[in-house]
Amino acid sequence: MTDENEHLKPPTKREMKSAARLYAVQALFQMEAADMTVDKVRRQFYDHFFGLKTEEEGEFIDGDSDLFHEITEIAVNDQARVDQMTDRALVAKWPIARIDPTLRALFRAAGAELLSGRTPPKVVIVEFVDVAKAFYPDGREPKFVNAVLDHMAREARPEAF
Repeated sequence: MTDENEHLKPPTKREMKSAARLYAVQALFQMEAADMTVDKVRRQFYDHFFGLKTEEEGEFIDGDSDLFHEITEIAVNDQARVDQMTDRALVAKWPIARIDPTLRALFRAAGAELLSGRTPPKVVIVEFVDVAKAFYPDGREPKFVNAVLDHMAREARPEAF
Protein backbone atom coordinates (compact mmCIF):
# COMPACT_ATOMS: atom_id res chain seq x y z
CA MET A 1 0.00 0.00 0.00
CA THR A 2 1.33 3.42 -0.93
CA ASP A 3 1.40 6.37 1.37
CA GLU A 4 -1.19 8.97 0.32
CA ASN A 5 1.27 11.73 1.16
CA GLU A 6 4.06 10.17 -0.91
CA HIS A 7 3.52 12.67 -3.73
CA LEU A 8 4.08 15.49 -1.22
CA LYS A 9 7.61 14.34 -0.37
CA PRO A 10 10.30 16.48 -1.94
CA PRO A 11 12.54 14.59 -4.35
CA THR A 12 15.82 13.23 -3.02
CA LYS A 13 19.14 14.66 -4.22
CA ARG A 14 19.66 11.51 -6.29
CA GLU A 15 16.22 11.85 -7.92
CA MET A 16 16.94 15.51 -8.69
CA LYS A 17 20.28 14.60 -10.29
CA SER A 18 18.62 11.85 -12.34
CA ALA A 19 15.94 14.31 -13.48
CA ALA A 20 18.63 16.86 -14.42
CA ARG A 21 20.34 14.24 -16.61
CA LEU A 22 17.08 13.38 -18.36
CA TYR A 23 16.28 17.06 -18.86
CA ALA A 24 19.79 17.70 -20.19
CA VAL A 25 19.33 15.02 -22.87
CA GLN A 26 15.96 16.51 -23.80
CA ALA A 27 17.40 20.03 -23.89
CA LEU A 28 20.35 19.02 -26.10
CA PHE A 29 17.95 17.20 -28.42
CA GLN A 30 15.71 20.26 -28.58
CA MET A 31 18.67 22.55 -29.28
CA GLU A 32 19.62 20.48 -32.29
CA ALA A 33 16.08 19.82 -33.56
CA ALA A 34 14.89 23.43 -33.24
CA ASP A 35 18.27 25.12 -33.80
CA MET A 36 18.02 26.95 -30.47
CA THR A 37 20.73 28.42 -28.25
CA VAL A 38 21.63 26.74 -25.00
CA ASP A 39 20.48 29.78 -23.00
CA LYS A 40 17.03 29.80 -24.63
CA VAL A 41 16.54 26.05 -24.15
CA ARG A 42 17.70 26.18 -20.52
CA ARG A 43 15.27 29.02 -19.80
CA GLN A 44 12.42 26.94 -21.25
CA PHE A 45 13.36 23.96 -19.09
CA TYR A 46 13.65 26.04 -15.92
CA ASP A 47 10.28 27.65 -16.66
CA HIS A 48 8.37 24.63 -17.97
CA PHE A 49 9.83 21.41 -16.56
CA PHE A 50 11.59 21.86 -13.26
CA GLY A 51 8.95 21.04 -10.63
CA LEU A 52 6.00 21.76 -12.95
CA LYS A 53 2.64 20.25 -12.04
CA THR A 54 -0.11 19.93 -14.65
CA GLU A 55 -3.36 17.99 -14.83
CA GLU A 56 -2.53 16.54 -18.24
CA GLU A 57 1.11 15.60 -17.69
CA GLY A 58 1.19 15.07 -13.95
CA GLU A 59 4.18 16.24 -11.95
CA PHE A 60 7.65 16.83 -13.34
CA ILE A 61 10.28 16.21 -10.70
CA ASP A 62 12.36 19.20 -9.75
CA GLY A 63 15.81 18.71 -11.25
CA ASP A 64 19.22 19.66 -9.90
CA SER A 65 19.61 22.96 -11.76
CA ASP A 66 23.38 23.16 -11.13
CA LEU A 67 23.99 19.74 -12.68
CA PHE A 68 21.62 20.52 -15.58
CA HIS A 69 23.45 23.80 -16.23
CA GLU A 70 26.89 22.18 -16.00
CA ILE A 71 26.03 19.30 -18.35
CA THR A 72 24.47 21.54 -20.98
CA GLU A 73 27.31 24.09 -20.69
CA ILE A 74 30.07 21.50 -21.16
CA ALA A 75 28.12 19.69 -23.89
CA VAL A 76 27.91 22.92 -25.89
CA ASN A 77 31.36 24.37 -25.14
CA ASP A 78 33.20 21.06 -25.58
CA GLN A 79 30.91 19.50 -28.20
CA ALA A 80 33.74 18.74 -30.65
CA ARG A 81 35.74 16.96 -27.93
CA VAL A 82 32.70 14.98 -26.73
CA ASP A 83 31.69 14.08 -30.30
CA GLN A 84 35.23 12.89 -31.09
CA MET A 85 35.25 10.78 -27.94
CA THR A 86 31.87 9.34 -28.96
CA ASP A 87 33.06 8.67 -32.52
CA ARG A 88 36.00 6.66 -31.18
CA ALA A 89 33.57 4.58 -29.10
CA LEU A 90 31.25 3.90 -32.04
CA VAL A 91 31.82 1.48 -34.88
CA ALA A 92 33.68 3.19 -37.75
CA LYS A 93 30.66 2.88 -40.03
CA TRP A 94 28.49 4.79 -37.58
CA PRO A 95 29.92 8.23 -36.83
CA ILE A 96 27.95 10.31 -34.35
CA ALA A 97 26.34 12.31 -37.18
CA ARG A 98 24.59 9.13 -38.41
CA ILE A 99 23.09 7.94 -35.13
CA ASP A 100 19.63 8.67 -33.76
CA PRO A 101 19.38 12.31 -32.54
CA THR A 102 18.14 11.18 -29.12
CA LEU A 103 21.18 8.94 -28.69
CA ARG A 104 23.44 11.72 -29.94
CA ALA A 105 22.01 14.06 -27.27
CA LEU A 106 22.42 11.34 -24.65
CA PHE A 107 26.08 10.73 -25.58
CA ARG A 108 26.75 14.48 -25.50
CA ALA A 109 25.18 14.86 -22.06
CA ALA A 110 26.96 11.81 -20.65
CA GLY A 111 30.25 12.82 -22.26
CA ALA A 112 29.92 16.28 -20.73
CA GLU A 113 29.35 14.82 -17.27
CA LEU A 114 32.33 12.50 -17.72
CA LEU A 115 34.50 15.48 -18.64
CA SER A 116 33.28 17.49 -15.64
CA GLY A 117 34.92 14.98 -13.32
CA ARG A 118 32.40 15.57 -10.53
CA THR A 119 30.63 12.22 -10.75
CA PRO A 120 32.30 8.80 -10.69
CA PRO A 121 32.29 7.39 -14.26
CA LYS A 122 30.46 4.20 -13.24
CA VAL A 123 27.64 6.33 -11.79
CA VAL A 124 27.46 8.36 -15.03
CA ILE A 125 27.18 5.13 -17.04
CA VAL A 126 24.42 3.66 -14.85
CA GLU A 127 22.47 6.92 -14.80
CA PHE A 128 22.56 7.43 -18.57
CA VAL A 129 21.72 3.79 -19.26
CA ASP A 130 18.62 4.50 -17.14
CA VAL A 131 17.91 7.55 -19.30
CA ALA A 132 18.22 5.33 -22.38
CA LYS A 133 15.73 2.91 -20.82
CA ALA A 134 13.29 5.81 -20.38
CA PHE A 135 13.51 6.66 -24.08
CA TYR A 136 13.80 3.08 -25.39
CA PRO A 137 12.01 0.83 -22.88
CA ASP A 138 11.78 -2.17 -25.21
CA GLY A 139 14.84 -1.70 -27.39
CA ARG A 140 18.46 -2.74 -27.50
CA GLU A 141 19.62 0.86 -27.14
CA PRO A 142 20.35 0.68 -23.38
CA LYS A 143 22.91 -2.10 -23.96
CA PHE A 144 24.42 -0.11 -26.83
CA VAL A 145 24.56 3.00 -24.62
CA ASN A 146 26.25 0.99 -21.86
CA ALA A 147 28.98 -0.24 -24.23
CA VAL A 148 29.61 3.19 -25.80
CA LEU A 149 29.67 4.99 -22.44
CA ASP A 150 32.01 2.40 -20.96
CA HIS A 151 34.46 3.12 -23.78
CA MET A 152 34.01 6.89 -23.41
CA ALA A 153 34.49 6.72 -19.62
CA ARG A 154 37.70 4.73 -19.94
CA GLU A 155 39.04 7.36 -22.35
CA ALA A 156 37.88 10.39 -20.35
CA ARG A 157 38.73 9.06 -16.87
CA PRO A 158 41.16 6.11 -17.17
CA GLU A 159 42.31 6.55 -13.57
CA ALA A 160 38.83 5.52 -12.36
CA PHE A 161 39.13 2.03 -13.81
